[in-house]
Amino acid sequence: MNKINIKMLALVLIVIFSACTKADYNDAVTKGDPPPVPGGFVNSSEVAKANLLAYWNFDNNKNETKSNTAPLKDVNSSFEKGIKGQGLHLSSGYLVYPTIAALSSANAMPSVTVSLWIRIENNGSYFSEFFTLARDTTKENDWLSILNVGVETGQSPSNNFLDFHSWIGSFPNGSRRGGDNINDYGNVGTDYQRVDKTDKWIHYVMRYDATGENIDLFANSVRVSNNNFRTRGGLGPLVLPTPTQVVLGAFSNASTGFNLSSTLGFHGLLNGSIDELRVYNKALNDVEISALFQLEKQGR
Repeated sequence: MNKINIKMLALVLIVIFSACTKADYNDAVTKGDPPPVPGGFVNSSEVAKANLLAYWNFDNNKNETKSNTAPLKDVNSSFEKGIKGQGLHLSSGYLVYPTIAALSSANAMPSVTVSLWIRIENNGSYFSEFFTLARDTTKENDWLSILNVGVETGQSPSNNFLDFHSWIGSFPNGSRRGGDNINDYGNVGTDYQRVDKTDKWIHYVMRYDATGENIDLFANSVRVSNNNFRTRGGLGPLVLPTPTQVVLGAFSNASTGFNLSSTLGFHGLLNGSIDELRVYNKALNDVEISALFQLEKQGR
């Protein structure tokens, strides 16, 4: 074997042994396992696991999975292919749940994060509400209650952008004290970011951090909400009235069985889809939100 071939062979062996050494000593993932995302998470179920109060995966099941609570009302719902397994589709429909214990105590969520995937179009006439946490049907007298997570879809169907809009309500003295945030108003790119609706599924996160009294909205792990509306002084840690109920796809109003609460003109029933809905009693940090986006998008 000549000197050139010996040198080439030596170089190949060095590369091979270097690669093996890296795999053996530096990788934190067992061979064959999927790689972790920033934060070290491998599956979405690992993200803030101890803080997860409620979860809907909609895999051919409409129950809230942690408590196995089934809906009391189920109007015009079906299953479709979701971002991860099956998803829930509503055709001018909604679901109403009985009280879920983890979401129904005064101090259940001083801070809160709601994470879900949505698929929606602008409709030119009404708001699209995805997740509502309200007082129960015997007490709720206002559609604007504890948590409202939705999209201002009343704009023209030709508009290629979506306006996320969420409200937070706290009841420290029995009456509501609230605030909201939206990705609209002011200068785009400075005050807020646009959400392009061309993605079939969009990861929507609403986060309230009681420490700074901040409300943030995220689309596909990017904070898009208005900086001018971010800090809502006076809200503090959320205090929930009890008992509570969850509505998916609509507001807590007379149209959905909350007879003390008026149905307003912009209150539509949802024509759209939801998947992987999670409620945490924590303000998830940016890394955790990014991990949920990446992992659920990968089906993990």
